[in-house]
Amino acid sequence: MDLVLETKTQQDETVHVGPAMLTPAIDEDYWLYRVKVSERQAVVGFPKFMTIGIGFAAEEDWNTNLPYTCGTEEIYEHIAHNKGDDSISREDCLTAIRMIQDAAAEAKGSRS
Repeated sequence: MDLVLETKTQQDETVHVGPAMLTPAIDEDYWLYRVKVSERQAVVGFPKFMTIGIGFAAEEDWNTNLPYTCGTEEIYEHIAHNKGDDSISREDCLTAIRMIQDAAAEAKGSRS
C-alpha cells in the first residue's frame, strides 16, 4: 500500500478541569495527521494533553496511544494489538508512525 500523510485542522478537545486534563472524545474522525495502512485502518496523530498522541483510528480498546515524542518502536508495540488486521505489515505501521512523528515534530518545533 502507498502510504500518504494526510493532514487536517483539528481543534484540541482536551477537557481542562482546574489543574486536571481529561482525554478528549477520540474517534476515527479526531485527527491532525492520518496515514491509511489499509482500507479500514489508519495510524493517526491527534491533539491530546498539549501534545500529539499517536494510535490507530479504529481501536478495540479505546484510548491506546502514546505521545509522538516516544520512540517509534515503543509506540508500535504499545498500539499494535489494535491493528485489527494481520495483513497490515509491521513495517507499514512503523513507517506511518515515523511520518506522523516527523510532521508533529515540524509543527511543534522539535522532536525530543
